[in-house]
Amino acid sequence: MSYSEFLSKALDAAGAREGARIEASSGGKTYSGILMPHHEFSSPDILIIKIGSGYNIGVRMRPGLEVRVLDGQHEAQKKEDAAPRIDGLPNISLIGTGGTIASYVDYRTGAVRPALSASELTNAVPEIRDIANVSARALFSIFSENMGVEHWQKLAEAVAEEMNNGAAAVIIPHGTDTMGYTAAALSFMLEGLSGPVVLVGAQRSSDRPSSDASSNLLAAVRFCTAGGNAGVFAVMHDSPGDDSFAVHTGTRVRKMHTSRRDAFRSINAPPVARIGADGRIEQPQIPEAPPAGKVVVRSAMEKNAVLLQYYPGMSPDLFEDIIMKSKGIVISGSGLGHVNENMVPLIKKACGNGSVVVITSQCLNGSTNLNVYNTGRDMLSAGAISVGDMLPETAYVKLMWALANTADAEEAKKLMKTPLRSETGDRRTVDV
Repeated sequence: MSYSEFLSKALDAAGAREGARIEASSGGKTYSGILMPHHEFSSPDILIIKIGSGYNIGVRMRPGLEVRVLDGQHEAQKKEDAAPRIDGLPNISLIGTGGTIASYVDYRTGAVRPALSASELTNAVPEIRDIANVSARALFSIFSENMGVEHWQKLAEAVAEEMNNGAAAVIIPHGTDTMGYTAAALSFMLEGLSGPVVLVGAQRSSDRPSSDASSNLLAAVRFCTAGGNAGVFAVMHDSPGDDSFAVHTGTRVRKMHTSRRDAFRSINAPPVARIGADGRIEQPQIPEAPPAGKVVVRSAMEKNAVLLQYYPGMSPDLFEDIIMKSKGIVISGSGLGHVNENMVPLIKKACGNGSVVVITSQCLNGSTNLNVYNTGRDMLSAGAISVGDMLPETAYVKLMWALANTADAEEAKKLMKTPLRSETGDRRTVDV
């Protein structure tokens, strides 16, 4: 969307171009700063200015405004073409999906909207060109709350295509809100990965001085070029500053804060690696040699499944219709995985109807155990299963996948209790 006629004429009359330091007076107020590009999501009468603090602001201009160039034309930042490939560097494919890491602010409404293409992300971090050949394509341009099963399936197919065509690794810029769900889905859908598939995001958009977009992306590339790791991972800040980044297993990662840059944590397992600001990688365990052969996609998912959180007073009457219509039910119980005893008959009814009922814990840290108290034992007798220390959202994703890739409920139950992608285990870690 272009400027309105009156705003365009005022800028032309003053000789103001993108990158110029200007002063604009409108409605009795005066604003000064560097004139920024006007993107398609902004209203035509909005002027975007980078003020002295480094933040961008959007100001609605009125007819009759006055624009003056203050101290000469500054060269606007140019979008660069794709860098030439360098022999000897690993080839990494970047598949864009959207999210804050690829966002601009809509200065008309204040909302953040996806706007950058995947290739612009690589151009924004020129250091990447020194350590990898990166090719990029945008598969989606949506926020992660709009991601669904169909997106996971298309993404899995795209990852397999890139790796089977010779990519050493795949990086997926992704919104942070549901990154854990997508990481878990790809973990189960992709078999025989020959290298890392890394989801990376940003808590703060690129127009903010505190943005973590470029540093997270660079850390992801550095991990991918280290070699040896095969699997699905997430790379995000590990501290409030820019001095440390963590690599999380895709089935163990969770967003634990709404806005902090170090919001992501590995649950019930240590991070796979940590990356310093200097690019140094600390990896506690030596990665296994990646398998040879093609990446295989098993992306079938049973969408008729639900994830429920138990709460005191939960009524079986209220949830009976939902549970009885679902082929898979994950209940995030209290403590060791408990629900009110009045829910047990409904669980038994659902299991008798051929549904798979999986119990996890909303405590997150620690493991479910339905053998300690009577209620837990009653749940086991009713046909429910527990899945150790698996995250509720990982259990939900795995259950959809297990139901679609097995012949019956009993086989799906066995698959749920079998560790496949490090999603559950007996080892415990202690935070100190």
